[in-house]
Amino acid sequence: MRPDAVRLALDTELAAVRRRHAEPPRVLDVGGGSGVWAVPLAAAGCLVTVVDPSPNALATLQRRAVEAGVADLVTAVQGDTDALADLVPAGGADLVLGHGVLEVVDDLPAALSHLAGAATPGGAVSILVANRYAALINRVLAGRLVDARQLLDDPDGQLPGDPLQRRFDVDRLSAALSSAGLDVELLQGYGVVADLVPGAVLEGNPGAAEALAQLEVAAATQPPLRDIASRLHALARRP
Repeated sequence: MRPDAVRLALDTELAAVRRRHAEPPRVLDVGGGSGVWAVPLAAAGCLVTVVDPSPNALATLQRRAVEAGVADLVTAVQGDTDALADLVPAGGADLVLGHGVLEVVDDLPAALSHLAGAATPGGAVSILVANRYAALINRVLAGRLVDARQLLDDPDGQLPGDPLQRRFDVDRLSAALSSAGLDVELLQGYGVVADLVPGAVLEGNPGAAEALAQLEVAAATQPPLRDIASRLHALARRP
């Protein structure tokens, strides 16, 4: 597997968890759906609970877990972020994932409070969100200038009829996490330059894919490149 800034951060965190105690790391994946993150984490030896409102996504998760031979390490729970306290033990997870969640919840502070409360004291919360400025640039390149201006002016980075409640920039994400009582330890970009490279370039140049992956990792924490990545990733810690 090629380097990936988010996975490298999660691997580092899980290695620290293993140094702290001998039991398998306990991971809670909120909104984890079909298991894109959960199944690889289970394959790495984590005990993973996935909470998602979609029964179809959870069925796909269970099929993937069986195919990967990790069904006994994955628990699927149907439910929403706002009911998290009723679905999983408070303070029970070494690592909580909230990837693609904060853009769609109705109450952002409440959602972050639930995510933080699910982590054990000293545990980490991993957040992955849509970047407002990346969405703006994409609209400009597509000639959708009215939408681009709306994304710039709207404090939530929202468009009319938008399925997302909000998009984030670095400052807003950091402030939201701090307001939830979390200590932000890492804030990086995800999808910094990868989307800019045509597939033909990667196919026609041996080693190009590996070089691009290395460039992604190197650029992930470098402003202003980080600040215009497709998505923003934060790793924050519960005190």
